[in-house]
Amino acid sequence: MIRLDKLLARSGFGTRKEVKKLIRRSEVLVNGQIVTKDDIKVSSDDKIIVQGIEIEYQDKIYLMLNKPDGYVCANSDDVNATVMDLLDFVRDDIFCVGRLDKDTHGLCLISNDGALSHQLLSNKKHVEKEYYVKIAHKLSDEDIIALEGGITIDNDEVCKEAKVKVISDQEIYLIITEGKYHQIKRMLKAVDNEVLYLKRIRMKNLILDHDLKEGQYRYLTDEEIEDLKA
Repeated sequence: MIRLDKLLARSGFGTRKEVKKLIRRSEVLVNGQIVTKDDIKVSSDDKIIVQGIEIEYQDKIYLMLNKPDGYVCANSDDVNATVMDLLDFVRDDIFCVGRLDKDTHGLCLISNDGALSHQLLSNKKHVEKEYYVKIAHKLSDEDIIALEGGITIDNDEVCKEAKVKVISDQEIYLIITEGKYHQIKRMLKAVDNEVLYLKRIRMKNLILDHDLKEGQYRYLTDEEIEDLKA
């Protein structure tokens, strides 16, 4: 059970204050009856119509967003645009599962499933995150060995073993299992290289949908959700 005003706010009909006004203006029906109290409790079995639109409330949300440059992975920010600004609905309970830097592109998982988030982000789980990386110059064999062997960054911070797949002299796929601050940029810097472009393309077995343009998102399929939880 959930309060009606909270459900409507999470379904994208406005802030809690705005949906309270909708309810008090008799614009909401629950099971065919007009309701004017915002604190009544409803469930997923109830038929709820707002301004003639029947809503389908989802308790758990799982979204794949193709993050563009210039957006921060936060629910709100006083200075920068956030990935939440790219959604066409508002819910106060969703968050980014594993943040990307402001200038990093690609796969951003947005959910309100705290248990799944912990499972994917815990260092003990060793969940793979794969990135497409453009670099300033070619990696030497010694560089690759250093990156894959657990490189030390900033003199004293040791990274876990990584995997490097060379695409070309200035393109690689880099797979890591942790999420240190600016980790990939710092790893490449440690071998006297530089990241020119960075895009996350996979988290565990969830692969960025090639049909999603930057700034677009879609709901995960049931199969994708089950694979993430497996």
